[in-house]
Amino acid sequence: MSGHYDVDAVRKEFPAAERMTYLDSGFQAPLARPVKAAIDLFLREGLETAGPKSVWLDRVEQTRAKVARFLGVSADEIAFTKNTSESMNIAANALRLRAGDNVLMVHGDHPNNAYAFLNLQRKGVEVRFVPMTDVVDAASFRPHIDTNTRAISMSHVTFHAGHRFDIESVGGLCAEKGLHFIVDVMQAIGVVPIDAKAIRASFIGSGSHKGLLVPQGLGLLYWDSAHAELEPAYLAAASLAEIPADLIARPDKLTPAPSARRFELGNFNLPAIHALGASLDLIAQIGVENIQNHCFDLGDHLIAALDALDIRLVGPRERKHRAPHIYVVALPAAEWLGYFEENGVRVSPERDGIRVSFGMFNTSADVDRLIELIRRRGVKTSSKVAEKAA
Repeated sequence: MSGHYDVDAVRKEFPAAERMTYLDSGFQAPLARPVKAAIDLFLREGLETAGPKSVWLDRVEQTRAKVARFLGVSADEIAFTKNTSESMNIAANALRLRAGDNVLMVHGDHPNNAYAFLNLQRKGVEVRFVPMTDVVDAASFRPHIDTNTRAISMSHVTFHAGHRFDIESVGGLCAEKGLHFIVDVMQAIGVVPIDAKAIRASFIGSGSHKGLLVPQGLGLLYWDSAHAELEPAYLAAASLAEIPADLIARPDKLTPAPSARRFELGNFNLPAIHALGASLDLIAQIGVENIQNHCFDLGDHLIAALDALDIRLVGPRERKHRAPHIYVVALPAAEWLGYFEENGVRVSPERDGIRVSFGMFNTSADVDRLIELIRRRGVKTSSKVAEKAA
């Protein structure tokens, strides 16, 4: 049990968590029974009826509405994409940046966020990187803004060390300076509560295979509809305000849809969207704040155990600056990853060690199993917290 919800009951929905110590939701969440059931239903309908297309598309819109409620926005402000990287590229190319403009980003943030904007260098757009520290907020960016700055783009939570940046203060700075704000919430969504309007972003992008529990291949894009001037850099019939009934292209009717559908390119990843509808129902039953608080408790337990072993935590320690669910342990991945795998513990290698990432189904016993394995093997001096002076 947890002080926030019945974790034992939730854990039963994730068979993989019963078969191994799964501490890798920051890479990909294990499949949950309700999510699998939604995919199975889609497959059975396709197998038995060749697909009730109108029913499937109705479910797409039901899921779009669920995503909108989840983020506190209108359904007309939600588009479905392939993944976070596509969402970031859509945003970068919709901003109408020109030669001489610059965009501010955080050095060492997710590379695919950066590449979306670095690709605009061919148009003469400059990308400037501010230093990454444990605390990144409006004050981190303010000194770097000049008359040619047009946007700030950043992650909410970092994948490599679990920083949780103060995106609301950065959004406030962008509003003050008239800048576009683009946020990657891939590592936060489903675990950290997100109020899209409070962030004041022009675009928010994400995938769905981590905290949203859906297999890879589905992304989300929130577009602030107040920015009607932001249009896609591509066009398809599905993107138009008026889709011709005879499907004959007409050069005089190219107005994009008034909704975020302007950023969609035709056929959807239907099974994944149906799965997302089921996962959002599961998350709603538990409550994102409860999931966040449960993961914070697990993180506190992990940090205390690492301190007892004199092992350094990479990244911030304080709750207000750290993600609830992502922790990097200063153990060399080359030396430790195989050992954990051999003993049935799933984690990820990261820049500065081993990443432990929690999901809604994890328990303190999972943390204890990890710590017991570390204690059993012993830790070399080079890996200990004595390094922190370096």
